[in-house]
Amino acid sequence: MSGVVFLMSFGRVAFAPLVETFRAAFGVGPAAVGLLTSLVWMGTAASRIPAGVVLTRVRRERVVRWTGLVLTLGAVGAATAPSLRVLQVAAFVIGSASGAYFVASVPLLGDLYPEAPGRVLGVHGTASALAAVVAPGVVLAVLARTSWRDTFWLVAAGAFAVTVAFALQSRGGVQGSVQPDRDFLAALRHWRVLALGVVFVAGAGFVWQGLFNFYVSYMLEKGLSRATGNLLLSVTFGAGVPAFLVSGRLVDRLPAIPYLLGVLGTFSAAVLGLASTAWLPALLGLSVVAGFAIHGLFPAIDTFMLERLPDGDRASAYAVFSGAALFLEATGSGVVGALTGAGWRFDEVFRAFGLGLALLVVVLVVARLSGRLR
Repeated sequence: MSGVVFLMSFGRVAFAPLVETFRAAFGVGPAAVGLLTSLVWMGTAASRIPAGVVLTRVRRERVVRWTGLVLTLGAVGAATAPSLRVLQVAAFVIGSASGAYFVASVPLLGDLYPEAPGRVLGVHGTASALAAVVAPGVVLAVLARTSWRDTFWLVAAGAFAVTVAFALQSRGGVQGSVQPDRDFLAALRHWRVLALGVVFVAGAGFVWQGLFNFYVSYMLEKGLSRATGNLLLSVTFGAGVPAFLVSGRLVDRLPAIPYLLGVLGTFSAAVLGLASTAWLPALLGLSVVAGFAIHGLFPAIDTFMLERLPDGDRASAYAVFSGAALFLEATGSGVVGALTGAGWRFDEVFRAFGLGLALLVVVLVVARLSGRLR
């Protein structure tokens, strides 16, 4: 499934390095493009719970195939969009495909490799992170030669190819995969675990959405060139490649909650650091730290959730968790776009966000020390 997840991730993050291009092409401000990038992730969130319902009737590998076709259609829509409104709809469709894909694929991988879910999810996440790393470079290469629309034609062609390949590979079923969950509402019995997972990841994800979707614009405000901003965005995503592998292995070996708190605190500190400097070497180092921490959080929280959820309800419960968390996260870029459009500087926005995350970490640490968080 590495090829499928690569294209799913690429389709989602391809919008970020095109923010300034979209502003020029459609003559809109930061709030409008902030909504556009938010819609990608709102689609990712909105499709997860419905996909969880579908998974009570359909095997997970079949849902993976369907999501590949939806991604293909969404990318074609983006490539041919005559207006920003149509592009926004296409962005939502692309996001919806990726949301349903992860709901189907993450529990499937957990079932196939129960002895080391963190390691396997780390490898899966690495393929996703690689797509995010190459996306800014690919987008810049496309823009240097032709229109931004060809970026999405590439996504459409690639998505169709890998979906066909996966369909041929899995047409007889994936060995070791389990039958669908039969009772979607049974997932709600695990509401304490679901709520804890949302608390750990939603705040950081909200900040991350606002940060990476406006990273190039943020660096422009600091006086850097667009090329340097795209390079730093690539560095930030590049740090996620080893982060998925390292974090996936660590979470299999370390106490989960202290580890999650450490990762969350590191990301908060990096965001505060970015808001406090315009010195390029410092920005480079902080980009690495921020990218490593946030990408390390994702396989850690997925592993934490899969290990705490029972086999019979795992796919449905994971769909509820990830859908709720991503719905909150997806608003990050829209909020950043609205705030900067209202006159806030990026440094002011991310300083406030970083302080909010730091306060959350303090509250969670106190809860852990008092025995209320286990």
